Amino acid sequence: MKAFVFPGQGAQYPGMGKDLYENSAEAKALFEKANDILGFDITKIMFEGDVEDLKQTKVTQPAIFLHSVLLAKTLKDFAPDMVAGHSLGEFSALVANGTLTFEDGLKLVSQRAMAMQKACEIEPSTMAAIVGLEDAVVEEVCAEIDDVVVPANYNCPGQLVISGSEAGIDKACALLTEKGAKRALKLVVGGAFHSPFMEPAREELAAAIEATTFSVPACPVYQNVDAKPVSDPAVIKENLIAQLTAPVKWTQIVQNMIADGATSFTEVGPGKVLQGLVKKVDRAMETFGVNSYEG
Repeated sequence: MKAFVFPGQGAQYPGMGKDLYENSAEAKALFEKANDILGFDITKIMFEGDVEDLKQTKVTQPAIFLHSVLLAKTLKDFAPDMVAGHSLGEFSALVANGTLTFEDGLKLVSQRAMAMQKACEIEPSTMAAIVGLEDAVVEEVCAEIDDVVVPANYNCPGQLVISGSEAGIDKACALLTEKGAKRALKLVVGGAFHSPFMEPAREELAAAIEATTFSVPACPVYQNVDAKPVSDPAVIKENLIAQLTAPVKWTQIVQNMIADGATSFTEVGPGKVLQGLVKKVDRAMETFGVNSYEG
């Protein structure tokens, strides 16, 4: 069985999607439609902008979404048996399996990006990557700290990203280093994603998601909040709303996909991060990547 997975924020790069625009009439038309929906020329920023231009929240998330979704649309014989996406990538996955239309997916991603940006401006917060400890140890330390600190991304065995207040993350990094972490590295991010700090964004996005039509998908999506396969549009909505303040259970998603029969994973979109994470879950698993136009 073929699993297709879609990357999240951080995978963007200058020039992304330009080959799609130049070689596919369908992709070109959808890029132009995206410019209209977003109200600014995202194609110009994606094709000609630099790293700093692409870091703007209102650009980053729609850019990765567009690159991933349009790659999937131009792939020959694209017929996944199961899909998943890392954080933002879950929206790409939901368009790829037919739950959301391209237009609705892009609108929700744009609203999500802006809501997250606003939430980040309310109170200083940050994230840190913890490498080399069991998940349970990291969870215990987070629970001990009197500031807000929570697990945010279960990326693979031995790699867990935490989110919280700046003071809380500093305390956690110090304690986790004492516990034997190989690395406890603060990340250069706008705020504490997948934590209680995103509650204002969750509330804002919830209204938009509730007002959007979700269809029965062609194949199940393994969602971030519980790592389980879902095909019920109502449940998909609930999980997508919860996603902003809940941790991304990527390790568990990959484990569950393999347990349910996945024989290969194809990452569709910029970068190779998810291929690496899959290999860290199961070294024997076949992985592929599609990040440019294949014709």
